[in-house]
Amino acid sequence: MSRYSLRCRVCQASGPADDRHTCAACLGPLEVVYDFGSGPRGRELRQEIESGPHDLWRYRRLLPVEQPADPGAVGWTPLQRAERLGARLGLRALYLKNDTVNPSLSFKDRVVAVAAQKAREFGYRTIACASTGNLAGAVAAAAARLGLDAVVFVPSNIEPAKLSVPRIYGARVVSVDGTYDEVNRLCAQIADDRRWAFVNFTLRPYYVEGSKTLLFETAEQLGWRLPDALVIPIASGALFVNTAKAARELMESELVARTTVRFFGAQPAGCGPVADAYAAGSAKYTAVRTPATIAHSLAIGTPADGNQALAIARESEGAVEATTDDEIIAAIRLVAETEGILVEPAAGVTLAAVARLARSGAIDPDGTVVAYLTGNGFKTPEVALPSRDALIAIAPTLAAFEAAVPQTNGQLVEA
Repeated sequence: MSRYSLRCRVCQASGPADDRHTCAACLGPLEVVYDFGSGPRGRELRQEIESGPHDLWRYRRLLPVEQPADPGAVGWTPLQRAERLGARLGLRALYLKNDTVNPSLSFKDRVVAVAAQKAREFGYRTIACASTGNLAGAVAAAAARLGLDAVVFVPSNIEPAKLSVPRIYGARVVSVDGTYDEVNRLCAQIADDRRWAFVNFTLRPYYVEGSKTLLFETAEQLGWRLPDALVIPIASGALFVNTAKAARELMESELVARTTVRFFGAQPAGCGPVADAYAAGSAKYTAVRTPATIAHSLAIGTPADGNQALAIARESEGAVEATTDDEIIAAIRLVAETEGILVEPAAGVTLAAVARLARSGAIDPDGTVVAYLTGNGFKTPEVALPSRDALIAIAPTLAAFEAAVPQTNGQLVEA
């Protein structure tokens, strides 16, 4: 008997772990479920994990893979105690899960690692995706490591670096004059026509499982315990939903004690359908047709898992916050100045939400709070770059330098 299978979220019908992505009975979405009674649990499972590789494959028993063949060292990223940032926000135990240091510089490497592995197992030769930027780079990098072909589809308005990177990895990049949702619909049509593994569509049940590894690592890095609160960006909602799934599985497998975790979501105000629904007290979100935000990675107007994310936030006594572009830029600068981490706007949204939640008292200032930093700011440095006035331009003389950069007792002062 296999240690995992597929189950429909809607009608609960179960079936083998093949390459279906919708339920044959009701067309509902499928998810992977595990038989935790058939393998090691608790202390024995902890020991097995701790003796494994320092990448996401150390959690192989909690993932739908057989023999991982990805040499990319994805995962096992730092969990940084953010003391200076926490002091600014009034949070005494704030941690940053820094996923900006994965091979292609975003958390998308995790989900693609699992999906690409399944593509190989199922015999696919080409992997593909619809992307707002980071996923395209992750798919292209994984294809290069595994010897697969890659085709990525992106909106034409994404950041230049995110258009260039997948091409350098060798992928074919298709730039589409439309929103992400329009790109996604196009990919659904292409998937019916070609035998390609669209990682976030035809292989979605496996793809989303990679999201769980952020919390697996976080719990292990905290000494096998769960935080009191998690703050997570919401694009499609898959990361949010599967982080909650990871918490359940950690408890079911007795890796951590049973406890309550509050889940807080973060979206940009210019494309925040889940945040808007939360604020309005609605059970379902209303689609955003024309996203308007600098956080392109989160600009998904019809998030596939948005309603489930909304329900999880409410059930856990969490919330979903929307943040303005000005707040996003301020948050990017603040974490750079206090913790030395440069993040892209999606992570800026998360940090801006942390600041809002701290100010409102929604999160316990003494509780353990973990915020996910999902993408690297070196892809988007122009977003938070200070004005040209901050650039110090001088003649090549000591006098010019002394005038431009004064100090008192070894400390810089304003000129």
